[in-house]
Amino acid sequence: MADAKDDPLLSLVLKQLDDDQAQEIVTIDLEGKTSIADHMVIASGRSTRQVASMAQKLAETVKKEGFGPVKLEGLPAADWVLIDAGDVVVHLFRPEVRSFYNLERMWAFGDAPPVAGTA
Repeated sequence: MADAKDDPLLSLVLKQLDDDQAQEIVTIDLEGKTSIADHMVIASGRSTRQVASMAQKLAETVKKEGFGPVKLEGLPAADWVLIDAGDVVVHLFRPEVRSFYNLERMWAFGDAPPVAGTA
C-alpha cells in the first residue's frame, strides 16, 4: 500500500489541496479495487467559488510540474468537480453534495470513516 511520500503525483495533489485550504481531505488507495487510478482523493470546499478555484489551480499545478494535462468535469456548476490526473483522481465537493454522494463509503467498501454530518 503506497502513500504520498512514495507517489510524487499524490504528494503534489495533497500539498496543493492543503495550500488551498481544502477541508476534510481523504485519500483512498484504489490499488486492487479498480484499474481507473491508483489513488482517489476526496476533499471539500466551503463554496462553489472555492471548489472551482481549487480545481483550476490543481489542474494548472499538475500540468506545470510535468504530470501532463488533466481532465476537468463539473467546473461550470462547481458543486462537484472531478479532476482526472491519470493515476490520481480527485473529487472536490461542496459539503452538502459530498455527504449526499458519500464516495468515501462506496470506494473504501466500508473501511473509510463516515463523512461529517452523515453519521
